[in-house]
Amino acid sequence: MQVLCQLSNTASDVRCKVCGQGFVVYWSRTSQEEQELARRSVVEALELQHATSSSADVHPKAGFNVPEWSGLPRFSGAALLGGAENWSI
Repeated sequence: MQVLCQLSNTASDVRCKVCGQGFVVYWSRTSQEEQELARRSVVEALELQHATSSSADVHPKAGFNVPEWSGLPRFSGAALLGGAENWSI
């Protein structure tokens, strides 16, 4: 399942275990079981961003997808099916 992650300083569905940064997520599917599996993948991806970045800005400011894909985040299945606003990405 694809998930779109959007950095958020107010509301959050997922938090990075390393730095505590919050993210709102948009799901491509609504099953609670699938979302819980995807949430684990998101947390792992956030940790990996810390492990592979030498920058102070570890997490992308723009939206990003888990798993990664080559298209624009706003055109991802998770953005379209999850109801993400085009202006928020």
